[in-house]
Amino acid sequence: MTSPARRHYQRVSAALAAETAGETPMQGDAYELMQAALFEDYRRLKSTQSMERKAEIKREVLPKYADYVTGVLEAGQGAQDDVLMRVMLWRIDAGDIAGAVAIARYALAHGLNPPDQFERSTAAIIAEEVADQALKRLDEEGIDTLDLLKQLIDVELLTRQADMHDQVRAKLFKALGYTQRTAGQLVEAQSSLERALALNDKVGVKKDLERIERQIQQENTKQQNAGGQGSPQNGA
Repeated sequence: MTSPARRHYQRVSAALAAETAGETPMQGDAYELMQAALFEDYRRLKSTQSMERKAEIKREVLPKYADYVTGVLEAGQGAQDDVLMRVMLWRIDAGDIAGAVAIARYALAHGLNPPDQFERSTAAIIAEEVADQALKRLDEEGIDTLDLLKQLIDVELLTRQADMHDQVRAKLFKALGYTQRTAGQLVEAQSSLERALALNDKVGVKKDLERIERQIQQENTKQQNAGGQGSPQNGA
């Protein structure tokens, strides 16, 4: 376990490197140490075939980068940082959507690019990968739906002005709509799924959208009937 003093040093070193880098790519001892660690962890992941095991490994190794990330986010001036971007992606895969969104907010504000092997933009990656993770996590027992919903709303707001394929944005609205439905927000879910369908008619939400519309109608009818039963009769 890393000592508090060591963690403080890592955070301060990362902050200093990020502050002095300006708009040039990140460099310096703190960055090179994280790059070396990242290379070893990446090699370990490449030798693992199970996606479930890969996610476990990412959850295991991510804490070692936490202080570096904190330092960069606190003092960074927008230098391109491949370590930071890789950690963002690993956080999504590990289920730490809030942690990934924190990095995405910084990355999008400063125009940071994803690692070289990714052809999509940073905005498209965060939108699609978070949507995929959210759709998968909705099936988990004990999921904090409201927290997940907050993260999806944050991602939608962060990427709203970004240019990306309609299919990617449709998937984000699909995840948003399904999470709203799970949280009992049917009207909002209907709006999100309608938006998803408008962006991509093959997004796979038509039947669920029809169910939500029927459920909303049924609830409206119940409310109307309940209101009518409680009103005073004529001549009373």
